[in-house]
Amino acid sequence: MATRLFSVVVDSIDHIAMTRWWSQALDVPVVGERDDEAWVQIPDGPELLFVPVREPKTTKSRIHLDLASESASHHAATVERLLALGATHADIGQGETRWVVLADPEGNEFCVLPAGYYDEDTGPVGAICIAAVDRSALVAFWAAATGWPVVRRGLHRGQGPFVVFGGGKPAPKQTKNRIHLDVAPFAGDDHAAEVSRLEALGARRIDIGQGDVSWVVMADPEDNEFCVLTPR
Repeated sequence: MATRLFSVVVDSIDHIAMTRWWSQALDVPVVGERDDEAWVQIPDGPELLFVPVREPKTTKSRIHLDLASESASHHAATVERLLALGATHADIGQGETRWVVLADPEGNEFCVLPAGYYDEDTGPVGAICIAAVDRSALVAFWAAATGWPVVRRGLHRGQGPFVVFGGGKPAPKQTKNRIHLDVAPFAGDDHAAEVSRLEALGARRIDIGQGDVSWVVMADPEDNEFCVLTPR
């Protein structure tokens, strides 16, 4: 039995506009658009899924994307292209860094990494980054939740983006994370058993007002919300 990383979910005021913006940012097609969700596929990675909410973003995200670049000129061109699309420079206290911190049109922070930051060819998304207080504990939990192997930098399957942990101590939780992860059991697996397995690893069930839904909403050991979808 196992679960796998299925999607990175972004709460959005205008989920259709956000999906189309990230489609251009990553140079990938929009896979689907519905009233309740829209999404693109991260190459060799999970879905990047946008869902509608009424509340605007108010705090720094605990989860963000790092975008990859292929050379110094490509890095500079990528930053300029994203700014032309409507991204803005973001100051989250990063100081002098080799990467550039930007925000998308709804204020979600992301980074554009310099060429060679990861040795592997990750594709357009270099990493899914999760802020961590106890990096080792969170690596162990998410390795079990996603099924991704542990490597020096975090988690990686040998292709596509990494899942990395760190980026400064996260601020105390004030509200639900704007970005969360979804995991899913494989077809034929026992949904309830997988939820119980994750509880034994340190997750807990939570109520964020989701009502009667087919998935289970949980929080990881550092209170980051995630969903356990039905087997698929």
